Order: sequence, then structure tokens, then C-alpha cells
Amino acid sequence: MVTNRRVGRKARLAADPVVVTIDQPLHRIPAYELATEEQTATIHDTSMRILEEAGIAFYDDPSLRILAEHGADVSDDSIVRFDRELVMEYLAHCPGEFTHTARNQDRNVVVGGNHMVFAPVAGPPYVHDRIAGRRQGTYADLVNFIKMTQMSPYLHNQGSEIIVPGDVPFHERGLDIMYAHIKHGDKPMMGHYPIGMSSRDSIEMARIVFGDDFVAKHHVLLATVNVSSPRRLDDRMLGTLRAYAGANQIVMLSPFILAGAMGPVTVLGTVAQANAEALAGIVFAQMVRKGTACVYGPFLATTDLQSGAPSFGTGESVLAQFLTSAMARRYGLPFRAAGGYTSGKVPDSQSGMESAISLFSSMLTKPNFILHAVGWMESGLTASYEKFMLDLDLLGVFARMAQGVSWDADEWALASILTEVPPGGHHLGTPHTLARFRHALQRPQLADRDSFETWSAAGAHPAEERATAAWQELLGRYEQPPLDEAVDAALLEYMTRRRTEIDPAEFQ
Repeated sequence: MVTNRRVGRKARLAADPVVVTIDQPLHRIPAYELATEEQTATIHDTSMRILEEAGIAFYDDPSLRILAEHGADVSDDSIVRFDRELVMEYLAHCPGEFTHTARNQDRNVVVGGNHMVFAPVAGPPYVHDRIAGRRQGTYADLVNFIKMTQMSPYLHNQGSEIIVPGDVPFHERGLDIMYAHIKHGDKPMMGHYPIGMSSRDSIEMARIVFGDDFVAKHHVLLATVNVSSPRRLDDRMLGTLRAYAGANQIVMLSPFILAGAMGPVTVLGTVAQANAEALAGIVFAQMVRKGTACVYGPFLATTDLQSGAPSFGTGESVLAQFLTSAMARRYGLPFRAAGGYTSGKVPDSQSGMESAISLFSSMLTKPNFILHAVGWMESGLTASYEKFMLDLDLLGVFARMAQGVSWDADEWALASILTEVPPGGHHLGTPHTLARFRHALQRPQLADRDSFETWSAAGAHPAEERATAAWQELLGRYEQPPLDEAVDAALLEYMTRRRTEIDPAEFQ
């Protein structure tokens, strides 16, 4: 166990780390195509058979009424079947690209096309750092992670429940989480979305910040709607979907499938099921409000068939993601790809390997949105301060990779090659190098590239220890974005009133 003082004194960070940009990166690398056009057509046809013959359960009476009114086949047991022509009719209303508006509109991002968004981990009940170990997350931890997200050049979205604040009453958490994001950050937000009631509170708080008319015309919040695979949407998620879609906000449909448990053990069966589930939710969102901004976002991993535990960074999950991304491109939908997933319990070699596999394969899908990009640990049960920082270095590499290669004339450095550097010479001091040496080559913050002797003399600090110093330094540099005092007071007044109105029983 280490202390703040020791880490702050001895763990040395890379000098002058070079970041790519604080702006949203364009993704210029073509997507890797695993399947032919004929094969993606087969996936589509199989998914349509699932929707037509087996259907999707919608356990929510208001949603069933909407589905019936728009031509879906609703049975007495709440199973909804979709004709393929109906599916394609409503998919045609989905925008392929849209803007997610931030409180600081200089930080607006585009979702879709060649644009890419990174967001932090969401939902862990536990927190881990090298100082205090693993423990229940608190509101103070939530605020810390929001501050770190605000200060990160590679995160373009603040996320939502980066950790579950266990010291806040469960039925009030949506209010406090939303307020923390508004107060301590000014990037695009996801809002709170576990049930319809908390979703509506998030939307009302956004209206206090942005104004009713502005929210009606702009996308200022994004909600993840998880399908309870296999083939089931419950009243909580459907209440969230109806609230966000009805208010012109963004909905990300995410079937959560562990192959071998919630889906078939085979890649193709899992992909066909995930595709059917995602399309059912997206079509329903268009029935709630035509033109609803939707993100196609299956969460696909595998099951360890010996233990039943979730597994991440596996070859099968990579292949499934390649195929689901192809389906998103087929339908012209923005695609959500895998984040830094790992089953590792600490930021060790396993965590690094599994996260790198997950994120690198995501980059090959030409993703538009990556949730859980940093901080995810222990199969999503824990958010790690150190892994947050280590994952940021990964994002920096991938953001640079996504930019591709510039083909400008001076990129060839011909003067240096032809006339300035003789055989056996070097390019370290050429005018071409000197004009670019600060930013030409990326330098990750936590990578130590010194000799063994230099590293050892400096204290022999491993990457995880350097990461502790890094998150402490990042929090030390935090600058709170301005928030109008009248807006702040109105938010606090709204929260005080709602605390007296919310019935905890509705969250059981």
C-alpha cells in the first residue's frame, strides 16, 4: 500500500506528454470488413426472421399501445412481432449523423459518419485506487471522475453514472448524479437513465440549464437503453426510451449479450439475435418520435463456460463486433463499439491486455461512440482511478491512429533525405525535425522509455504507481467550468422539491 505523499514525491511522469488534440477526432481509417455484402444480407434476413417469427417481449403497457398503433403485431403475452417491411420503413427515419450539444458549445460533438466519441466507464458500484484499495463508490468519487473526465483531452462525453454513489439514497441518486455533471463539467452528457422517472428528472434539469425551447430542438442528453437479452425490454428501460425519444434526446440501443448465456454460443447466432434486439428498440423509438437520434450499440462479450463468468477481450467478441458494425453501416446508423473491457481485478497485465484487445478491435470498426472507454475493471463492477489514467494513454494512441497519414508535400521530408542527412547521419537536428519535434510523435504520459538504470535510479516505479501520481496531478489541475448562479439555484430548488415527491417504492 502506498501513500499520497510517497507517490507524489517519487513517481515520475513522462515530461511534457504530447496529446493529439482536445477536439473530437475524425476517424479516417476504413472499417475492417469481415463479411461480404451477401453475408451481411444473410445476417439481416436471419434477424428479420427472429423479429417476424419469435418477436421481442415489451413488458410495458404504454409501449405496447404505441407499437400496436403503428402496425406491429402485439400478442396477449406482450410479445411483439415486426414485419420486415415495417422495420425498414421506420429505420428510414433515423438520422445517420447528428450533433450532441454540450453546456459549453465549443465542446459539441458530432455522432455518426467519420466522427468518434469517447466516454468513461458507467455503472460500477465499487471504486479502486492504490491508496485505499477496493471500496464502495461515493459521491466524492463520482465528482472526482467527472473532474478527471472534464480535464482529459481524449474524452468527449462526460458519461453518466461513472460510479454508483453508494452514500446517496438510491431513489435520489439520479438527481445528484445529474447535478454533479452539470456543476463540474461542460462537455456533452448522458443524463441518468435506469428508469423512466429518473430519466424525466434528467430531462427537466437539462431544461433548467438550456431552456425548454432549446432542449426541444437540440440533443443535449443521451440515454443507454439496455435490452435484457434474450429478446426482452422491461418497463424501466422502455420508460427511459419513451422519455428520451419523446423529448428529442438521443437513445442508444444496447442489447447486453454474453454469448453462451444470454445469446447462442456461436458468433453468428449471437450477432443475429443482437441485431434483431437493437432494431426492435430503434424502430420503437421512431414510433415514439420520428427522427429520434439513435445509436446502434450492442454490448457483446462471451461467457466462460466452465465458471459462467463474463469474459472480455476474446476472439469471439472481436468477431461479433466486426459483424455488428457491418450491420450498423448497412442500415446507416451510428455505431457504438466496445470500450476498455476487462475481467481483471487490478490494473495489471491482464487488464491491459484485455482492454487493448477490446479497444483496438473497436478502432477497426470505425466507431462513432465508445462507452466505458476508460476506467472499467472487474467486469464492470469497479471503476479504477489508475486504470482510468492508463486507458487514457491507450485512447491517445488510438486517436492518433484514427487521424491517418497526412499527404501534404512537406511530409516527405525530401530536403532532409536528399541533401541534409548523409549516409550514416541522423535526422535529429534537421530543420524539418526541429520544426516538428514537440508534436510530430506522440508521447504517452505514463510510458517510461528511459534506460533501466535511469528508471531504477528514479525509484523503479511501475506504470500503476505512476498512474496514481497522474490522477492526483490531474485533479490538482482541475478548473471548474462556470455555471450561472440563477441556474444553479434553480437546479437546487428543483432537487429539493423532487426529494420530497419521489416514492422509494417505485425503485424496487
